[in-house]
Amino acid sequence: MMVLVSVHIITYGCSMNQADTEIMLGALTEANYSIAESEEYADILIVNTCGVKEPTEKKVLKKISQLNQSGKPFIVCGCLPRINLRGVIEAGPKFAAILDTNSLFKIKDIVREVENGKRGIISLEDKKGIKLGNPRKLVNPVIAIIPIGEGCLGDCYYCCVKFARGKLLSYPPEIILKEVEKAVQGGCREIWLTSQDTGTYSWKGERLPDLLRRIIELPLDFKVRVGMTNPKHTTPILEELIDIYQNNKIYKFLHIPVQSGSNEILKAMNRGYTKEQFLEIVKAFKTKISDLTLSTDIIVGFPGETDENFQESVKLIQDIKPDIVNISRFAPRPGTQAEKMENQIPGWIIKERSRELSEITRKIGEERNRRW
Repeated sequence: MMVLVSVHIITYGCSMNQADTEIMLGALTEANYSIAESEEYADILIVNTCGVKEPTEKKVLKKISQLNQSGKPFIVCGCLPRINLRGVIEAGPKFAAILDTNSLFKIKDIVREVENGKRGIISLEDKKGIKLGNPRKLVNPVIAIIPIGEGCLGDCYYCCVKFARGKLLSYPPEIILKEVEKAVQGGCREIWLTSQDTGTYSWKGERLPDLLRRIIELPLDFKVRVGMTNPKHTTPILEELIDIYQNNKIYKFLHIPVQSGSNEILKAMNRGYTKEQFLEIVKAFKTKISDLTLSTDIIVGFPGETDENFQESVKLIQDIKPDIVNISRFAPRPGTQAEKMENQIPGWIIKERSRELSEITRKIGEERNRRW
């Protein structure tokens, strides 16, 4: 009797990473590999990495170091190999393989090579491919995470994800629609549309509102959750987007990161919009959609951020009262413009600001949650 080789994937990071994991699981299942529920029962381990923030990178590198001591063959994939390849190799010098996000299509072949004893494989591909239409093994049977594109059009000075995911490649709407249809017919009731910035979606003149319109017209029972969209790319499609959001099939959830309440800092970050433009978007949504769940992101301690700049962020959060605030303490990422900036803020100041803003958002969250 043939014994199946078992594989376990450890996933860090965003919904795009989760989608990548499901694609790898689907490919490996199709290739007759057994999917182990935990590391303990796996013959080969895969860690799908994230490197967007320094604390996450440290956690991932610690995990890779542990795998290096486990005696089991391990594969490192995801965003971190493109962001900090040296760190990955130093943490896990006994690696069996290292792949970037563009090499996931090779996962079956690489696992086969690792199974046959090959080690030290490095595969970094420059060319992207469309990741939809491939076998998927869903982690949650009622939620389908569907990428509508990969990469971004931005050049934010603090961000290293652009090194990992590259320039934007939007996927054809017909392929996205087929993926939605297949997922719902397979039992899914939630569709999470994901991308580095869903607002940048563009395919032969078709933008995000056009895509959403086609999705909600499918004669099936499901709801759509739209992933993060940046203010810069929301403004040109604002009216159409709000109109679509009023449909019952769209969750009234808007994730729009502001990052700072100071125009001076937004300019230093190279974000491409002003505080006023962000506020216009929020006001327009809240005027038309009374039960909106608003999520935003704030970076505290960006180089050059004064107390006055930080208080502008505090005031903005107090004014808009978002339901969810993702607060990040600034830490320079390798290869970014922000890493080279001279006016870095001391760590103790960043911690103080983070604690102050966290307490404010906690109180706002309590107040907002009372309505439920």
